Amino acid sequence: MIPVLVVDDEPMVCAHLRTILGSAADIEVVAQAGDGAEAVEAVVRHRPRVVLMDLRMPGVDGLTAIARITALPDPPAVVALTTFDADTYVIRALRAGAAGFLVKSTPPEDLIGLVRVAADGHTVLSPSAARRLVALSSDSRERGEDARRRIAGLTERERDVLACLGSGLSNADTAAKLHLAEATVKSYVSRMLVKLDCTNRTQAGLLAHEAGLVAR
Repeated sequence: MIPVLVVDDEPMVCAHLRTILGSAADIEVVAQAGDGAEAVEAVVRHRPRVVLMDLRMPGVDGLTAIARITALPDPPAVVALTTFDADTYVIRALRAGAAGFLVKSTPPEDLIGLVRVAADGHTVLSPSAARRLVALSSDSRERGEDARRRIAGLTERERDVLACLGSGLSNADTAAKLHLAEATVKSYVSRMLVKLDCTNRTQAGLLAHEAGLVAR
């Protein structure tokens, strides 16, 4: 079973998500929270594998909660919930450690599938969405310069792997593209996350976009 925590200040949204996710045999909504502070407490108490996190909430907002949750030992995958896919708030969530984002109007079958993707440790973010969000960022030029400085110490092969992360490829797809063993790709990814001080694959993929490693 995939234990999921739902976080939204609108009870109707929580009820809607519970209904959808409850229809899947392998997903269980173990708790819900109405703000970021409750969310952090619920993560510690219930140990979900995936957290669906609304970003705009009164009190402790989703961004603050994401940063606190991803700093915990063995944190769950946190997926930001947003009303619009061009919400610039989302890119701040990704930089805070979110594994991706979902639009609240996502069809039920897609929502279930993407929760499974997040639980497996993969990015819940399309390359086109990443490009659009980076382009919308008000500090994109400054971010680009910082990103290029951060990747300067990577080897050529590490840059190739990082570009694949930015393109949304899995370890298996990256291995096939670069003619490497999947175990080797996993090793590269783990090493790069440490080198780049990234919390997860999504942050590394976003960095690849900001550094210009992924074609626009």
